[in-house]
Amino acid sequence: MAASMESKAEMGAVRAVSAAAPLALRILAECPVSKARACDLILPHGTVNTPVFMPVGTQGTMKGITADQLQDLGCKICLGNTYHLGMRPGPELIEKANGLHKFMNWKRNLLTDSGGFQMVSLVQLSEVTEEGVQFQSPYDGKEILLSPEKSIAIQNSLGSDIMMQLDDVVSSTITGPRVEEAMKRSIRWLDRCIAANKNPDRQNLFAIIQGGLNAKLRKACLDEMTKRDVPGFAIGGLSGGEEKDDFWKMVTLSTDNLPRNKPRYLMGVGYAVELVVCSALGCDMFDCVFPTRTARFGSALVPWGSLQLKKKQFAKDFQPIDPDCQCPTCKRHSRAYLHALFKTDTAAMHHVTVHNISYQLTLMRSVRESIIEGRFPEFVRTFMKRMFPVEGTYPSWAVDALASVNITLDGACSGQGCDSALC
Repeated sequence: MAASMESKAEMGAVRAVSAAAPLALRILAECPVSKARACDLILPHGTVNTPVFMPVGTQGTMKGITADQLQDLGCKICLGNTYHLGMRPGPELIEKANGLHKFMNWKRNLLTDSGGFQMVSLVQLSEVTEEGVQFQSPYDGKEILLSPEKSIAIQNSLGSDIMMQLDDVVSSTITGPRVEEAMKRSIRWLDRCIAANKNPDRQNLFAIIQGGLNAKLRKACLDEMTKRDVPGFAIGGLSGGEEKDDFWKMVTLSTDNLPRNKPRYLMGVGYAVELVVCSALGCDMFDCVFPTRTARFGSALVPWGSLQLKKKQFAKDFQPIDPDCQCPTCKRHSRAYLHALFKTDTAAMHHVTVHNISYQLTLMRSVRESIIEGRFPEFVRTFMKRMFPVEGTYPSWAVDALASVNITLDGACSGQGCDSALC
């Protein structure tokens, strides 16, 4: 009955969005201490509750989990990869299927990236010019130009609810004039993406803030891009191997300068501590391949870190992965069974993937509930204490980031003007 009522409410929200604009953001609660907030993001295929983690399905599927299972876990939005879907099976075929939703039989929201990240991940196969990115296909070696216009054309064919602009992406560890060049080009490419979007009435185009680890460049990008009336903003160019102290400072600089009434998407972030800390810094949306990729190596996510299920210590352990977890894997299978299965059957990866996605979604629901109920700082302290039970082992970057938004952890300090013996 409850599920039916939720479904009717979602359909009503979809009709409201379709009749007015393709995106609306309702801020339900804001933490009075930190910058954390709980919102309803109303999109063409239903309402997404934020803060939210979005699983990544590169080529129209999540590796190791079906669309139906993803829906049963409560996922309201997932990702597709424009570059890879554009390569194969290709936008023409997906358009004939009436878009990626129908092609993969996914009834909820989809976000597609622009293909820009492949400038970093496939750097040996790409060359950037003002026109776009010249790629050598990793599949057949053919030369392909991905321009802002081409990226948007593919995403229009895919029919995603949120499209990302094509941006000029450089590694977060690069310094020097290339960072400024990429930032300024990303602004120019945003304008080309806006002009190229054939479906602004049903597809939301997000801008991507660049500027590397240079606060001046990132602020300049923020100032310029927020002049454009796009439906949402992403914080890009981070989570690529930079120092965590630099990472969180660029995140909080971005959220400080992004519009309050639009969603804030921190790209490529998926570790539990990062999700909680960056929610405190004011981010609404996150994505990462981490929970699915780590599952394929036998790593199960738990509130105290992870379990490496291939290790011998689990061979005779008949507990579920997490006794408190309500996912299908934990309800049905023991650590011992999964340990044995990893030696003989790829189904082991499937079971752990289901658990890891459930863990991420459940964590973000708990973050949201704590914000709405006015107990977010207490939630953060409890979460961190369970993740790092040994005194003095909190990551210093997380301590500093949380302190910057007035959340102090028990038994920890930022070391800035503190006279605690722990320092």
